[in-house]
Amino acid sequence: MKRAIVTRGEKETENLGRFWGEQLFPGAVLLLAGELGSGKTVFARGVGLGLGVGAPITSPTFTLLNVHRGRLPFYHFDLYRLAAEEELWELGVEEYLYGEGVCLVEWADRFPCFFDLPAARVSFRREGPAARRITFTSDDARYQEIIGALNPGS
Repeated sequence: MKRAIVTRGEKETENLGRFWGEQLFPGAVLLLAGELGSGKTVFARGVGLGLGVGAPITSPTFTLLNVHRGRLPFYHFDLYRLAAEEELWELGVEEYLYGEGVCLVEWADRFPCFFDLPAARVSFRREGPAARRITFTSDDARYQEIIGALNPGS
């Protein structure tokens, strides 16, 4: 299943992420792709809000992983600085996948073989100064249900 939504500013992108965070389940995996400044971290902030995370959500570009507590543990990865798949193993990413928490991975498209798993794939594309086209795809029924419930005001 594939569905695209166009958001018209940070608040709409964040609200879309919040909707996802409210729907997610233990072991959920969101794989994000898109150029710098396309809205990945804003969406991640919304996911955290939807999961009930009270702490600020920022991109873990330099720490590679931020762990947050909410309704479910929230593992927020940013793989922008990684150069090789071996670094994912060293970081222990696989230990977080399919656990009791939610994994959100920014720049997951840089390592497609590593992330060849059931997940929701979310791609971001700029469509102007504030507009973003956010495309959701998944072959997994759990994510398809969430994608099917999306509407432009989510």
